[in-house]
Amino acid sequence: MTKPLPTVQQNTWNFLRDPMIAPTGFREYDARWKYPDEINLPGITALGLGLGTQMYRRAIRPEICVANDYRDYSLSIKNALIVGLMQAGIQVKDIGPALSPMAYFAQFHLDVPAVAMVTASHNPNGWTGVKMGFDRPLTHGPDEMNELRDIVLQGEGRARAGGAYEFVDGVKEAYLDDLVGDFRMKRPLRVVCATGNGTASAFAPELFARMGVEVVPLHNRLDYTFPHYNPNPEAMEMLHDMSRAVTQSGADFALGFDGDGDRCGVVDNEGEEIFADKMGVIMARDWARIYPGSTFVADVKSTGLFASDPELQAHDIKADYWKTGHSHMKRRVRDIGALAGFEKSGHYFLAAPIGRGYDCGMRVAVEICKLMDRNPDLSMADLRRALPKTWSTPTMSPYCADEEKYDVLARIVKRLEAHFAQGGGLAGREIRQIVTVNGARVILDNGGWGLVRASSNTPNLVVVCESPESEDELRAIFSDIDGFVHAEPSVGDYDQTF
Repeated sequence: MTKPLPTVQQNTWNFLRDPMIAPTGFREYDARWKYPDEINLPGITALGLGLGTQMYRRAIRPEICVANDYRDYSLSIKNALIVGLMQAGIQVKDIGPALSPMAYFAQFHLDVPAVAMVTASHNPNGWTGVKMGFDRPLTHGPDEMNELRDIVLQGEGRARAGGAYEFVDGVKEAYLDDLVGDFRMKRPLRVVCATGNGTASAFAPELFARMGVEVVPLHNRLDYTFPHYNPNPEAMEMLHDMSRAVTQSGADFALGFDGDGDRCGVVDNEGEEIFADKMGVIMARDWARIYPGSTFVADVKSTGLFASDPELQAHDIKADYWKTGHSHMKRRVRDIGALAGFEKSGHYFLAAPIGRGYDCGMRVAVEICKLMDRNPDLSMADLRRALPKTWSTPTMSPYCADEEKYDVLARIVKRLEAHFAQGGGLAGREIRQIVTVNGARVILDNGGWGLVRASSNTPNLVVVCESPESEDELRAIFSDIDGFVHAEPSVGDYDQTF
């Protein structure tokens, strides 16, 4: 007989004994809460019990790799999770502090079917969460997350005998060996390595050194207080810092990594930020010559160049636009046999023969260095300038409460579709199509577009726009999209502008 979780308040006797879990923490493709405001340690243990129960329900061999990022509270979170997994009868292999892609790698390296990585990813300190999966290289999507939520919140977690614990050393070294292999740079390369004092600080400088790349360090000292800024290479604060470092050092480019190392941001030798979707087109162009006829997946926030770039078209490249979110993208890349997937946020999903299909910022760094080695006469700025020119915004996230954002988005999409049906345009242009696979991507007659969707990880909406014509048109597209967004009174200010 199931027993739903009780209501528990902070700073009470029960808070140290009974689970407290905000239902909103079960998101589309991972779990994410403010700690201890939205979840307590008994709640994390209940999550582990639920995850182990889900493994048995799905007939998954009861073994799991577990790891944690470099935050001062992540070890406590992981230990509480392990207690629940062991209660559920799961044999836990703890690989210690790690990047998320190192945990995914461990599934292959240790031949373990499941993974649970304790990380708040790029969220600021005060957040925690778990990225988990049973079907390597995939991680939980909406179906799995909804099932897990119901198991946990309805008290359906079942204790079983057989739980065990083992600490497994040496995975970090095996992960770095796997990334680099015997590759060494032939051309001299000097790279700003930006880690924002996060977990990647323990990996990226060594990775570059193994390839023979000279490192210009930028906040590479591990410090879980994040004294400079939150490590997020999609945020302009970090990208601008990388740009300054390139300009001051004369480096060939900068690579920046987020808090759990599954994303990578790029700044070229002229200090220009290259958003990850444009970097994806640069990489796709290089791979198109090696693997003509390939398919590349791009998320709905990404540039239209994957479909329109003449260089990709010349090599019979097929573009597939899909839902934003690392679990959605990993699954899509696998299901349609794509060579790679690209997300504007900086997640890259590189499938065989390049990678294993999961998102890994370190793998992207290696492949960018290989790309530069194959093009010894070109700078990163040369590769950027070779792309057809477009103007695009960063990813902008106006506040919208988790409990409201999907209803708010549904109303915005409905108004946009009605506007389209009535012959309305954007930025003085005709609307050609509205794609609603993930929010609404409003596509104009010249290929420009504006997107609004709900963030899966934070209490925000997401707005991105692109114009192939001019910055003035870009601002006009944004202004019109913003009019629909802020017609909703519960939508707050943007986290950044352009």
